[in-house]
Amino acid sequence: MPPPVSRGTGPMARIHYREATSDDAADQAEVFHHAVMQGTSRHYTMAQRQAWASALSRDASVWMDRQSRYRTLVAECDRRCVGFVELDMEKANVEMLYVWPSLAGMGIGRSLLALAECNLREGGAVRMTIDASLGLAEYLMRHGWDSHGVEWVERAGERLPRHNMSKNLS
Repeated sequence: MPPPVSRGTGPMARIHYREATSDDAADQAEVFHHAVMQGTSRHYTMAQRQAWASALSRDASVWMDRQSRYRTLVAECDRRCVGFVELDMEKANVEMLYVWPSLAGMGIGRSLLALAECNLREGGAVRMTIDASLGLAEYLMRHGWDSHGVEWVERAGERLPRHNMSKNLS
């Protein structure tokens, strides 16, 4: 997994990409929670975000279990996970992609997606998929992903829309 090259001397120069370890699990929980609660506020109501965030515990053991099921790559800054992507290598699916809200828009998610694409391509995938939030879907559609329509999922009694999307890797 060759990491993207950081350029400059600003905060992005301190971002490193690597495989997740159990030490990242607690940070992943916090990144997920805050990315959902703050980072999606433009597209989802407070009730929807609370239901979404409550779908996974903030307990590190839950996130360590996910690491055992999915290839997880993290963006690290000052030895802390500030973003991550989970890949189901068999299904060529991005299970999760989250970045700490104050760092959104700085290219961390884009770099994690590029690493995901590289990993899936090396694993023999010819197409990758993701169920993307409304905000992420806007970005992905501008960058060559195809939307196969909006679907609705239920979390804690709340209905949340998301786009089923794919990208050709050949």
